[in-house]
Amino acid sequence: MKRHLLAALVLLVTLPSALAAGEDAPKPFERGSWQKLLHAHAGHPTLVHFWGVTCGPCKVELPQLGRFMKDHPDVDVVTISADLVPNLPEATRSMLDQTGLASAENWIFGDGFAERLRFEIDPAWQGDIPRTMLIARDGTITTIEGSAEIADLNKWSDAQATTIR
Repeated sequence: MKRHLLAALVLLVTLPSALAAGEDAPKPFERGSWQKLLHAHAGHPTLVHFWGVTCGPCKVELPQLGRFMKDHPDVDVVTISADLVPNLPEATRSMLDQTGLASAENWIFGDGFAERLRFEIDPAWQGDIPRTMLIARDGTITTIEGSAEIADLNKWSDAQATTIR
């Protein structure tokens, strides 16, 4: 009886957070996720932004990317929380909600071996964030180390729009 009561209590306590995690929770970015992401977005202009909850410049840049996403519905926007501080899914989701990026495709490093994940993305990447990768329709990747200038993103997006015509 005590065991059943305890199990019911645990369910009542954990159910709201499990429901809140829902579909808008960032997906775990693990080994092989980068190739899956590239395959899923092949042929579409895609902006992939690496950021972190503890990254000061990211906090400034994320709202700008939220506006960019709203203004450029033809560009797939993907965010990947690559913060070195583990287990921040609630803070990650909160920042995405506040910055207008909750409806983007969102991932969070889900492997304790972040170096391996970074190596799969770019063997030369040492882990500095923010970092933005612009993937053109033809698969060409342009990497922006540090904060991206919105004017540069707009120019890239405009160039992608003209390549369809």
